[in-house]
Amino acid sequence: MFLPRVKRFAALAFCLALAACGAPPPRETPAPGPAREPSLYRSLSRGGAEVDAEAARDMISQYRRNHGLGELALDARLQEVASERARAMARRGAVDSRSAGGLAARLRAAGVDGAAIENLSAGYDTLAEAFSGWRQSPAHNARMLDARARRMGLAAVYAPDSKFKVFWALVLTD
Repeated sequence: MFLPRVKRFAALAFCLALAACGAPPPRETPAPGPAREPSLYRSLSRGGAEVDAEAARDMISQYRRNHGLGELALDARLQEVASERARAMARRGAVDSRSAGGLAARLRAAGVDGAAIENLSAGYDTLAEAFSGWRQSPAHNARMLDARARRMGLAAVYAPDSKFKVFWALVLTD
């Protein structure tokens, strides 16, 4: 049986009106707050800026998982070793992989046992840029993808009077 067109539209309108009676009232959409810049893209080329070590750990761990490797844990002692290393480079205004005592001595002094490796760099304003630079460097990339690495420390130091402005140190150990 075919209903005339007007009756079909009336029946449809009635059904829609009936369905709307049980629907919850529409919610107001909250006004958007100020846009927050992800910490990976926050410039560290200013006084008081600090690298988000947890975001770095998550990013590097995800990168390692993508390559079949385990996640990294932040280690407070390695954070301090990395911080001192970045501060020393910032004071000198240069990236120098050779320093008095070397990495092993700095780790022993901090009470850290085990083999460790480090990525050092300068001139990257953001964590995303530093990470990208390390991935593109075969030697730095190999260190991030070292299967023995289980813990990490990361630091970035701003040196406004230096050529590079931001100095980075990533320390990885088993």
